[in-house]
Amino acid sequence: MHDCTSFDVVVAGAGPVGLFLACELRLAGLSVAVLEQADDASTPLKRLPFGMRGLSIPSVEALYRRGLLDDVVAPVEAMQNAHWARQKRAAGGHFAGIPFFDDRIDESRWPYRLPNPAARGKPTTMARIETVLADRATALGVQIRRGAGVTAFEQTGHDVTIHAGPERWRARWLVGCDGGRSTVRKLGGFAFVGTEPEFTGYSVEIELADPALLAPGRHYTPQGMYTYQPPGTIAMVDFDGGAFHRTQPITREQVQAVLRRVSGVDVVLNALHLASTWTDRASQASTYRQGRLLLAGDAAHIHSPLGGQGLNLGLGDAMNLGWKLAAVVRGDLPETLLDTYFSERHPVGAQVLDWSRAQVGVMRPSPASRALEAILRDLVATTDGATYMAERVWEAKLRYPLGDAHPLVGCSVPDFTFGDDTTVGQLLRSGHGLLLDFDPGALLRERAAGWNGRIRHVAGAARNTLGLRAVLVRPDGVVAWAAQERADEAALDKACVDWFGPARGS
Repeated sequence: MHDCTSFDVVVAGAGPVGLFLACELRLAGLSVAVLEQADDASTPLKRLPFGMRGLSIPSVEALYRRGLLDDVVAPVEAMQNAHWARQKRAAGGHFAGIPFFDDRIDESRWPYRLPNPAARGKPTTMARIETVLADRATALGVQIRRGAGVTAFEQTGHDVTIHAGPERWRARWLVGCDGGRSTVRKLGGFAFVGTEPEFTGYSVEIELADPALLAPGRHYTPQGMYTYQPPGTIAMVDFDGGAFHRTQPITREQVQAVLRRVSGVDVVLNALHLASTWTDRASQASTYRQGRLLLAGDAAHIHSPLGGQGLNLGLGDAMNLGWKLAAVVRGDLPETLLDTYFSERHPVGAQVLDWSRAQVGVMRPSPASRALEAILRDLVATTDGATYMAERVWEAKLRYPLGDAHPLVGCSVPDFTFGDDTTVGQLLRSGHGLLLDFDPGALLRERAAGWNGRIRHVAGAARNTLGLRAVLVRPDGVVAWAAQERADEAALDKACVDWFGPARGS
C-alpha cells in the first residue's frame, strides 16, 4: 500500500463533469486530484456529433465565463454530415423527436438575456469537451491519475482516505463524478430512487448492404423508434423493458435483428463498427452530500440521453458546486453553504428526469402515444409551443430560489458590456464574484473593499443596463443581488455575507 500526497479535494471520475469541477476548484486555489478507472478516456462513440444544439445555454455560459467556449465548440465541418445540420429550417432541439424551430421562438420573452457569444446552445462532441477540459485541468495543476478507480474509502470528521488499487489518497473532501454506476455513491450509502426502464436504446455505427432502404431522419414505428444518419449512424429504441442493456455482448446479428424489428425493413448489416446501449431508467440521489462525500453529474442522477440534457445537467452541477466547496475549504464560509448546492441543483435534476419520462410517454409504440405525438407536433409548431420547448431544453429561464427582491436574482447575469468593450463573461474568468457598479460612486467601492480578493468591484458605464444601477454576481455567474433604484445597503451587505462570508475586519 502506497501513501500519496494529501489534497484539498479528490474527484472520482475524469469525464466532463469531473474535469470541469476540478478546473473550478483549482481556479479557486485548491489542491485537486482526479482519479479515473479507465486507462484511456477516448472511445469512438465520444466522437459522434452531440445533439442538435448539444450544449444548453447554461453550459455554454459556463464555458464562456471560463474562457473555454471557442475551444469546446466543434468546427462547422465536423457537424455537416449530421442529418439535423442539413435541414432547411434550423431546429433548436426536440422533444421525443418532435423538433422545434428557431424561426418560431420568441426570445423577447426573456427580457434579461442580452446578445452574447453564449446566447444559444452549441454543437460539439463528447471527445472534444473532454480533451479541452483535460488540457485546462492539467495546465491549472490538477493531478489526473488514470487507471486508478476508487475501490474503497473511509471518512472521518476532517478528511477522507481513498483507496485506488494499491495507492491511498487523502483529501478533505471526495466528490463522486464517476457516472451512473458510481462507486462513491454506492459505497457512501446514498439512496438512489426512481423509475425502471421501458426500453433498450442503441447507438451504433454500421455498414448497410443497401443504405437507401432506410430514410434519413427520425421515425416512429409500431415497434419503437429509430434515427438514421447516412451512411451508417443509427440510434434506435426497442421497448423490451431494458432487457438487453449490458446483459450480453452486442453483435452484428443482434443489432440487425433489432433494426429489422424496429424499422420494419429487412435491412442487411455487412458490418458493425461501433455499438453502445442505454435505457430510460431515471433515478436520483435523495441527497447530494454524506459527510465529506459529495455527488455530481450522473453519479447524482441518471436518465435517458434523449436531448443530451445529462451532460448539461452535470456541467451545471460542477459550476454550482465548485466555488462553494472552495469557499468552505478556504474557511470563507461554513459547511452549511453546501446545503445550497443541494437545494439549488436537486430540483433542476428532478425536473430533467420528469422531462425525460415525459418523452418516453410520447415514444411508446401505442395508438395513444401516436395521438399524443400528433397533438404535440401541432403545439410545437406555434410560437408559444416552440418558445416553451426552447425554455425547457435550452434552460433559458433557469432561476434558483434566492428570493424575490428583484426578478433577476437567482438568474444568470446578463452579459453587460462596458465602455472599453469588456464583458461580464470576460470578467468572470478569474472565478471571483463581481459587484457591477453602473453608477459609480464611493459607496459601493467602499463596501466591496471588505471582500477584496473575493468580490471584484467593477465600476463604469455600460451599454443597455436594463435599468439596473448595480448587480452582485456570484462566481458561477448567478445574480445574488440587484438594484434598480437606490442601492439597498443592508440587502447588499447580507448578500455579500451570505455568499462570500464576513467582510474582513467585521
